[in-house]
Amino acid sequence: MSKADEAKRTIKIENVVASTAIGHGIDLKSMTLELEGAEYDPKQFPGLVYRTKNPRTASLIFSSGKIVCTGAKNIADVDTGLKIVFTKMESIGIKVMPNPDITVQNIVASADLGSVLNLNSIAISLGLENIEYEPEQFPGLVYRLDAPRVVLLLFGSGKLVVTGGKKPKDAEDAVERIVKELEYNALL
Repeated sequence: MSKADEAKRTIKIENVVASTAIGHGIDLKSMTLELEGAEYDPKQFPGLVYRTKNPRTASLIFSSGKIVCTGAKNIADVDTGLKIVFTKMESIGIKVMPNPDITVQNIVASADLGSVLNLNSIAISLGLENIEYEPEQFPGLVYRLDAPRVVLLLFGSGKLVVTGGKKPKDAEDAVERIVKELEYNALL
């Protein structure tokens, strides 16, 4: 099994963030009073927070009718979590347009390359135009990829985070690409 395949097997989706809208504005104050478990403190945050338990998600509901769902571990959980929110909203008299579009905004995944990394050597070898590395500010190396269009955070431990993906395959492609680049430069 190649190093890339080994690393791809360690990929774990940590968070999926998606957005949607119900098609009209909402009175968040009255919604908070009617929706059990809703949290709304406009001095702290302009949206209402509604959490689902199974799957564990948090929906940030705004007065514009826009909703951001976060905390899901996969795309199916986003759909399920939002369906629960839509059902709850309708149960308290808030109309939801039929089949609202749900758009994945960001997938955050983690992986392990299985060996210690010399981040100084990586920063020099991979070229400074796509890399930010200031160990006094942040212990990881930030590497921006153009294809897939994601950001990799590489740590000396060999662990990494992929953020900015729109589908799970973006994380797989990013991990495969970084392994190949590190092997090509004899850094892995």
